Amino acid sequence: MSQKLKAVMMAGGFGTRIQPLTNSVPKPMLPVVNLPMMEHTLLRLKEIGVEEVVILLYFKPEVIKKHFGDGSKLGMTIHYVLPDDDYGTAGAVGFAREYLDSTFMIVSGDLVTDFDFKAIVDYHRQKNSKLTITLTSVENPLQFGVVIVNDEGKIEKFLEKPSWGEVFSDTINTGIYLIEPEILDYIPVGENFDFAKDLFPLLMKEGIDLMGYTAHGYWRDVGNPDSYREVHEDILNKRLNFKIPGRRIDHPDGTLWLTGESELDPGVEILGNVVIGNNVKIGKGSKLNNCAIGDNVTMGEECKIRNSVLWHDIEIGNRFVLDNGVICNDNVIGDGVVAKAGLILAEGCKVGKLARFEQDVTIWPFKEIEPAAIVSHNLILGSRYKNSIFQNGSVVGTSNAEMSCEMVTKLAEAFAAELPIGSTVMVARDHDRASRMLKRAFLGGLLSAGVNVVDLKAVPPAVLRYSIGENALISGGAYFRRNLNDTSLSEVNFYNESGLRIDNETAKKIEKSFFNEKFRRVDFNKIGEIRESLNFQECHDYRSAVLAHIDQKVLRSKNIRIAVDMMHGITADVFPEILYELGIDAITLNAHSSRKALPPVAQMRQRSEEDLKRIVNSLCLEAGFILFSSGQRIELISDTGEPYDKIKGLSAVLWLLNLEAERLGRPMKVFLPTWAPDLIDYPNLIIERGAYHSFKAEKMREYDLLATVDGNFAFTEFQLHRDAMYTALKILELLIRHDIRLSEIGDKIANFCYITERIDCPQSLKGKMMRKFLEYAKGKKHSSVDGVKIWEGESDWILMIPDQYGEYLNLYIQAHDDASGEAILGKYKDLIERWKHEK
Repeated sequence: MSQKLKAVMMAGGFGTRIQPLTNSVPKPMLPVVNLPMMEHTLLRLKEIGVEEVVILLYFKPEVIKKHFGDGSKLGMTIHYVLPDDDYGTAGAVGFAREYLDSTFMIVSGDLVTDFDFKAIVDYHRQKNSKLTITLTSVENPLQFGVVIVNDEGKIEKFLEKPSWGEVFSDTINTGIYLIEPEILDYIPVGENFDFAKDLFPLLMKEGIDLMGYTAHGYWRDVGNPDSYREVHEDILNKRLNFKIPGRRIDHPDGTLWLTGESELDPGVEILGNVVIGNNVKIGKGSKLNNCAIGDNVTMGEECKIRNSVLWHDIEIGNRFVLDNGVICNDNVIGDGVVAKAGLILAEGCKVGKLARFEQDVTIWPFKEIEPAAIVSHNLILGSRYKNSIFQNGSVVGTSNAEMSCEMVTKLAEAFAAELPIGSTVMVARDHDRASRMLKRAFLGGLLSAGVNVVDLKAVPPAVLRYSIGENALISGGAYFRRNLNDTSLSEVNFYNESGLRIDNETAKKIEKSFFNEKFRRVDFNKIGEIRESLNFQECHDYRSAVLAHIDQKVLRSKNIRIAVDMMHGITADVFPEILYELGIDAITLNAHSSRKALPPVAQMRQRSEEDLKRIVNSLCLEAGFILFSSGQRIELISDTGEPYDKIKGLSAVLWLLNLEAERLGRPMKVFLPTWAPDLIDYPNLIIERGAYHSFKAEKMREYDLLATVDGNFAFTEFQLHRDAMYTALKILELLIRHDIRLSEIGDKIANFCYITERIDCPQSLKGKMMRKFLEYAKGKKHSSVDGVKIWEGESDWILMIPDQYGEYLNLYIQAHDDASGEAILGKYKDLIERWKHEK
């Protein structure tokens, strides 16, 4: 048995039960007396000699990585492991086996305990155990694994999360384990494998003794908002052996713990234990009683804070009263606000003066509370729905929270209010369960307004949009899907009679009806009807149209072989059959829907690139394609296995179109966004740049190609909307027709620097930033077609566009080399920071 001790920290949970506290912070990073919860545990592990830790990540991994880095600030070495799927508790630990060559302790990142870790380790070694489970007694064991041990400490029986009728003990599994590395041999690679359900029964069956150490002391799984508040109450009331950070300053009726430099008026009264972070200002006459206040908090005069937790970057007016509350980051609270026991105010909210909150109210992120409002119930819809619902023809929100059945029913009624009674719309969805639920609620809203529905059920968005555009009787449509970048979000896209996303004018009309709740309720005999389609005909029509527009003769002229990763998207229901009908030999990956919690799209994309690189290389295929689950975005893999990033992919498609224009003997027209690179010359293409979100169908048909820099292409010979399936076929057609490989095109594309960056900027400063950029642009070559573009040389430029919805600026930079690009970025970041603070 090794004397060296390592640790594995489980930090990958979604924190669903503790929402909205985990809106932008993973649960292990929730502040507990001003330090991330998991940091307290890491410091205790260090005290018993642990110098090397593996942190298992999944939800918002970048937050944890950014805070802890390589662990050197804690005097530890930290390795991060990010499994590519949900493999269960033991299966996830199996991914870290390369680091676990000695005895290791497993501990959760979302618990608070004062257990003696050294005593657990000593027991494990004394018993010469292969696996030791730390146990404790609790009043309510229903949420945990119940365990019985014999007199020698050997575990005889356990049951995971029993009902009261199954409870045989109040001794539970705390999830803290001591394990020898050879136990990892029993954990299969790449399979869902749980400690309690799979590994423990397997070890007992194999005759390996599991030892149980009964620990005494404080142990709390911080699983919901109530337990989060209670753990602070316990710490501040000294109910556990817990090291409160900061320097101690005794007051007549309490103790102040300062973790930074802050400014408290001499008249501030401290009662019980109060923890205050850095750069905090508390006004005179305020009373603080058993509370934790984070960094960069400003509090006015005569405030009363009791049994509460305040996070960071909060601005509070005078006479604020808070009892047993949680105030998250980036909130602004006006004068005279009163919050009775139990308020949870999630991040980014603005509370007007004299507002009052009744007991146990939860306010979800980015909500604005009007002055003097009396809030007696939970407010879930964020401020994104306060003044604007739509973002480029889409509505996005947290599944079953912001984007609830109630929300989408109102949306449907507002959408229907813009259509005549008796009109018909088409509706479809992807395979996600939330999409199915929301779509069904949406249908009811349409019917109540006298609008008929053709329900295509689950089809790719390209099929829905094609069907809308080809059917003169259809007045519009809607598509429900899981958000590509954040799988906790659902989105609904609205389309007009041409299958194009609705324009801003239509969106504003729908929003007006939504906010005014001026919905049309028809007589019972005019309620709309649903025609449920099995979507066979629509999918057949779409496939036929694709085959009619693509040059089959060219595609069949060569025995072409490709690989396609469909990333569990719904295009897998249609695209493989099209490839088969065209005689294209295709290796398809992830060509099935998945109801599991999928990893972030960036992680899926990296895995897809690695897989396709190996497959294309080893089998000498002509190309590889990644079709993102939305069915719109595509990424190219060259015949040498090189993944083309978004810029090189766009350049390759333009290169092919330039060859086609030369063959046809006519220039071809292309429309690109203003931020698309322009360093490469395409002599046979007429390229225009701007914003086409408000283009009508007639205007869009003037162009041969509409594209973005994100892998979205619309070849207007087929349809006006983006379609990854048709794009892949068109690229293959052009490659074969011009007898060229993607790698040859890639070799011809000049290397240059292209950078995108987001810079935080409050809404109130966006106009100022536009003005400052325009002032700075005087005397330089510049453009203000969309944002402000300033040339810093013959071909180097920066484009700044304030984001329409988020509180940040979008920067796009083109330069002839990386050094120049980074220099331009650094220069303008400094300027923006300076301009923010100028009067």
